[in-house]
Amino acid sequence: MNERRIKQHILKQMLLRFLIMISIGVALIVGGTFALLLINSYLPLDRFYILYRGVAWLSNRIESVAVFAIVAFPVLILIVQWRQLISYLSALAARVETIELSSNEKVALPAILKDTEVHIDLMKSRLKEKELLAKQAEQRKNDLVVYLAHDLKTPISSIIGYLTLLRDEKQISQELHDRYVQVALNNAERLDDLINEFFEITRFNLAHVSLQYSTVPLNRMLEQMLFELHPLLADKQLSYRLELPDELELTCDVDKMQRVFDNLLRNAVYYSFEASEITITAEASDSTLKLHFQNSGFTIPPEKLERIFEQFYRLDSSRSTQYGGAGLGLAIAKQIVELHHGRITAVSSDNQIRFTIELPRLRKEKVAAQ
Repeated sequence: MNERRIKQHILKQMLLRFLIMISIGVALIVGGTFALLLINSYLPLDRFYILYRGVAWLSNRIESVAVFAIVAFPVLILIVQWRQLISYLSALAARVETIELSSNEKVALPAILKDTEVHIDLMKSRLKEKELLAKQAEQRKNDLVVYLAHDLKTPISSIIGYLTLLRDEKQISQELHDRYVQVALNNAERLDDLINEFFEITRFNLAHVSLQYSTVPLNRMLEQMLFELHPLLADKQLSYRLELPDELELTCDVDKMQRVFDNLLRNAVYYSFEASEITITAEASDSTLKLHFQNSGFTIPPEKLERIFEQFYRLDSSRSTQYGGAGLGLAIAKQIVELHHGRITAVSSDNQIRFTIELPRLRKEKVAAQ
């Protein structure tokens, strides 16, 4: 409930109470006036002399007494209402200060603040959910850092071992020499990947990143990226099919969007069946552009598909998986797409996985104005 609604609700309730109390006061004043007149007319003088004199005195001054009551009564009501308002606000402030997310105790406020009480309970529930999600994300991050730190030891030990062999064994064959060098190189590349994952974890937050827009030919951009992935594609005997309209252009932050496409393409390579095909297609209109990245791979269960864009979440939770990364690729891709005012979704069925990016198509003159 926003501030304006709270204010309107409280004013409405207090105005209603004020009108009710005024109505009761007017009824009492009018009723009391008639009662005094009747008593003054019919009260026996000889039996109730003192009471008669008091009533007579009031009756002679009935107009003054009525005016005084009419003026004083609303003032009295306002004073009471003001004290009640202060009491309500004090109760609200005191309750807010003592709210504990760990407690399941319901918030108790005066009846006039019932709606506020409901919304505070709802806010408390949402904060507890966010706190739980934050703790889970932090735990996943800490676990991942521990895993990566542990995994750093393996390639380092291997590199040291094979370099030591190359230093100490002077008479080895050229074939064995090349084999040792290749093993050391492979482990050095793996070590580089692990270090890059540490960097990804530390620089994950893109919330305050500004975009540098430019226009790029989309076909050429994706062709270049697929060419650079040729060794990975060849390793799994994968082919690709790029079906985009001719001369299709995309206005975006090119460096960041390349990162999105690279994450999706590598993801497709890693989780594709061997000797299958990766397809990239597009649907373009005057206002939007949809890009589809599809590959053949094991169907992703719905419960995992719902979490696939979470930070530090990996489809394969095994830290020893060949392609196990920090679980940030898709999370970063989602952030970058949303920074471009677009959205990214994923569907999976019948051993097919498809990611769809939907982006607004910006005109060059609009980009120049930015």
